[in-house]
Amino acid sequence: MFKSSEGSTARLLQLCMAYFVFYVITGITVKYFTGSGFGGMEETEFLVFSTIGGNAICLLVVLAFRWYRIKTNKLVKVGHFKLPYELLYIIPSGIFTAIVIPTTTLMYTLPISVMVAMVIMRASVIVISRVVDAIQIKQNILKKKVYAEENIAVAFALIAAGVNLYWVGDTDFDFVNSLPAVIILISYIVAYSFRIYIMNYYKNTRAPGVALDNNGFFAIEQITATIVIVIVAIFIFNSPTWFNAQTEQISIFRNAFITPHSLWFPATLAGVAFGMVAFFSVFIFMYKGRTATFAGLVNRLTSLVAGTMATLIFAVWYGGKYPKQQDWVSLIFIFVAVGFLSIAERKRTLELTTSGNNNHK
Repeated sequence: MFKSSEGSTARLLQLCMAYFVFYVITGITVKYFTGSGFGGMEETEFLVFSTIGGNAICLLVVLAFRWYRIKTNKLVKVGHFKLPYELLYIIPSGIFTAIVIPTTTLMYTLPISVMVAMVIMRASVIVISRVVDAIQIKQNILKKKVYAEENIAVAFALIAAGVNLYWVGDTDFDFVNSLPAVIILISYIVAYSFRIYIMNYYKNTRAPGVALDNNGFFAIEQITATIVIVIVAIFIFNSPTWFNAQTEQISIFRNAFITPHSLWFPATLAGVAFGMVAFFSVFIFMYKGRTATFAGLVNRLTSLVAGTMATLIFAVWYGGKYPKQQDWVSLIFIFVAVGFLSIAERKRTLELTTSGNNNHK
C-alpha cells in the first residue's frame, strides 16, 4: 500500500493522512444525510445504510486478498481442526468491534457538533490506551516504557476534551444529563477498553520469527463483527413479532429495510468512507514498535483535527454551524499534545534503530 518501510515515521504519517481524509468525509456525510442536513434521514435510518456500506468494503477487501490467513504463534486443535491460537481472543475483539461501529455513528447523530462528538470519544480512548499500557507493563507483556512526553501529551489531550465537554453554553446540548448519550458513550468506552487491550496483547506477544500480521488481525476481527451485527440486526428487525417489542427506533430501523429512503444508496456509499477509516484506525493502533499510549494519541488526535476540518467544510458548503470558540481553544491544546508526541516519536525511532543495530551485532 505504501512505499515507506514498516515501522518508520514516514509510514506512520502516511497512515495518519489516509485516516484523516476518510474521517473528514465521514464527519461531513453524517451531518449531510441526517437531521437538518440535505438528506433529512432519521439517525437510525442512516446508521443502517452507512453500516452496510462500511462493513461491505471491509469484507470485500479481506476476502479478496485472503487476509484471514493469519500468521500465528501456534496452532491449537479444536475438534478435527487445527486453528490459529490467536482466534481465541481476536474473535472476542470482533464482538466488541460490533459494539464500537454503531455507537461511533450514533455519537455523531446526537445534537452536538462533529468535533464535540469526536473530542468526547477520542479523549475516552486516550485514557484507555494509557491504562492498557500500565496494565501490560505490570503483566510484563509490554517491554517498553512510556516516555514522559507521551504522558504530557495525554494530559493536554484530556484538557482539549475537557474544554469542549464542560464549556457549554445555554443553547448547547446537555450531554451529561442525556440518558441516551450517556448509554452510547459507556457502551463505546467498555467495548473499546477490551478491544485496545486485545490489540496490544496481540502486538506485544508475537513469538520470535512470527510477523506482526495486522492484516490478519483486522480480517478476523471484521468478519466476526459483521456476523454479530447481522445477527443483532435480524433480532431487532423481528423483535416486534417475537417479543412484542415496539419502540420508535425499532420502527425506524425496520422501515429502513421495508421502505428504504430515496437516498439509501448514496448513504450506503457514504458508509464506505467509514469502512476505510476502520482499516487505518486498526493499523495505527497496532503500529509496530509503539506503545498503546502513543498509538492511541496519534489515532485520536488525527481524528480530532479531522473533526475541525469536517465542521468547517460542512459550514462553508452546506450552511452548517462553524466551530465555536471552545473548539478552537481545544484545537490549540491538541497541537501542543502533537508537539510532545513528535518528541516522543524521535526518541522511539532512535530507540528502535539502536535496538535493531544491537540485534545485528
